[in-house]
Amino acid sequence: MPKVRRSRKQPPEGWELIEPTLEELEQKMREAETEPHEGKRITESLWPIFKIHHQKSRYIYDLFYRRKAISRELYDYCLKEKIADPNLIAKWKKSGYENLCCLRCIQTRDTNFGTNCICRVPKSKLEEGRVVECVHCGCRGCSG
Repeated sequence: MPKVRRSRKQPPEGWELIEPTLEELEQKMREAETEPHEGKRITESLWPIFKIHHQKSRYIYDLFYRRKAISRELYDYCLKEKIADPNLIAKWKKSGYENLCCLRCIQTRDTNFGTNCICRVPKSKLEEGRVVECVHCGCRGCSG
């Protein structure tokens, strides 16, 4: 099984603790990339990739900010090696974006009316029983 892509630079202390989980997520990513997409919309075939990307970034974020289980050096290494998405993590640190699914959901240029994605609308503001699904990443509501 191939390892998580890294540069030639030696990883910092603590890498061996997070490496198995990252390898497992990397394997899931490869499976999602090679999965057949017949019968799906173009955007629908990308949803598993967005989900795994979110999981990887959330894993690194939780280890550093919530559990404080990894060092700053290891956290910076993961961001520099593009194992986690630094822009998504920066949004998670801001109030109101703690559960953000992907950056495309807050980009107003990707929508028809220059607004946020439907998954960013709070469930209390939506009609009763309405199932919401984001066209970008398949999220069913990340606003809380």
